[in-house]
Amino acid sequence: MKNILKIAGVALFLITSQSCKKWLDYTPHDDFQVTDLDYLKSENDYRTMGVSCYTPLQWLNQAVPIGDIASDNSVTGGESASDVLGLQQIDDFTLTANNDYLTELWKSAYEGINRVNYLTQYKDKNPGGIAVDFSGKDVMYGEIYFLRAYYYYTLVRFFGDVPLFTDRRLTLGDSKTLTRTPKADVYKQIEADLNSAIGTLPTSASQPGRVTKYAAQALLGKVLIYQQKFDAAATVLENVISGPFTLVSNFGDIFLQSGENGPESVFEIQYSNLSPYYNWGGATRGQGNYAVQQCGIRGLNGSSPYAAGWSTNLPSTDLAKAYEAGDQRKDVTVLDIEAYKTAHPEFNISYQVAPYKNTGLYNQKYLPRKGETSGQLELNYLNNFRTIRFAEVLLLAAEAYNRSATPNDAKAQTYLNRVRQRAFKDNLHNITLTGTALTNAIWNERRLELAMEGDRFFDLVRIGKAASVLTGFKQNKHELFPIPQDEVDISKLKQNDGY
Repeated sequence: MKNILKIAGVALFLITSQSCKKWLDYTPHDDFQVTDLDYLKSENDYRTMGVSCYTPLQWLNQAVPIGDIASDNSVTGGESASDVLGLQQIDDFTLTANNDYLTELWKSAYEGINRVNYLTQYKDKNPGGIAVDFSGKDVMYGEIYFLRAYYYYTLVRFFGDVPLFTDRRLTLGDSKTLTRTPKADVYKQIEADLNSAIGTLPTSASQPGRVTKYAAQALLGKVLIYQQKFDAAATVLENVISGPFTLVSNFGDIFLQSGENGPESVFEIQYSNLSPYYNWGGATRGQGNYAVQQCGIRGLNGSSPYAAGWSTNLPSTDLAKAYEAGDQRKDVTVLDIEAYKTAHPEFNISYQVAPYKNTGLYNQKYLPRKGETSGQLELNYLNNFRTIRFAEVLLLAAEAYNRSATPNDAKAQTYLNRVRQRAFKDNLHNITLTGTALTNAIWNERRLELAMEGDRFFDLVRIGKAASVLTGFKQNKHELFPIPQDEVDISKLKQNDGY
């Protein structure tokens, strides 16, 4: 069920209190206080906490628009230069360490890590020193090891060296003891967690949204490619390719509500529209997929299936031009609103032109649709993020085989062309290149296939092309985002170079 990822309602407090009783006789329960000792007493407690470890995945929703806005795929758009200022600064490479979008990503990822660490801290015995064993406990821990790997993977992509801790959850008293761990060591921990997950996870999910062995293998393959461990990546990705996944014949079906958790889905971050919340103070905090409302067409009226939004994260004209004639992915990825309006006079469409950085184009993959939200409409869109698709696994494997110590370009071509054959619905656009030319073709295909899904900026950085492609990008600075200023001030963390 999609609401698996809703907050489980578990709050963890460390309480100190005064009492007229002698301190030797006092327990916090005398003052109706809750402590660690009240949790993890039963299988249900462990499983509830396990679900709560998924929840911060939803809070990372701004990582997806940032991954395209920081690249050549899209622009911030919005109402003005001061609207969604944090995204404007990312788009223009004028960002500072006081960026609320980056701060939220940092906080959300570490909240997820802290939740996981609480469970791993008490894996064998609960806070009271009692072992709580139950059937499927090893599978549950496989899930949370994957989640910790995913949270650290997000942090290391954005910030590079980050504080690494796995033995317990941190408290306020730990804040000034943190230091940044080298990126290579963070990746080692990510690999260790994913390998632990692979060792226990099943190949199919008991519920949509739960992590499987294939999801852990796919993420491990991607992590290995980020470290240029291509031979190892090819091996682990081959396990996923030989699994149950297929490419959906119609590319556009993937991003419809009916296409969620489909045969191409390796891992999706689940969102629900069951919430009645009107909490603008927690806009990104898991009430729904906030990023959907952002990319909608401003002031849209008429009988089209689309709902209005805020004209943010607008696809660039450069992206639109990158698609060849006949590539079905273009119209699924990029909506030209004027062309759509002309083609559908029956919808009687009117709208407000995006006031700032208008391209006339909109993010079709995650465009808000009528009937897919509830409560506070803007906050509760149910659209899942298609976080790892089988098409990406094929492209990752193609890159791994092409860039291995002993390249296998024939296999790389096969996997690349499976993606292209779906895109063009023929074999006439197959690629027969080899060597470096094939590498570039694979990288280009990643852009076309995964556009508006949050990977483009990180791809440009890892392949060393960001400085030559992105206007305003400064080499040896903008490869990483700044550590949030609060962490520099309070925890005394060293800031990334150039900020």
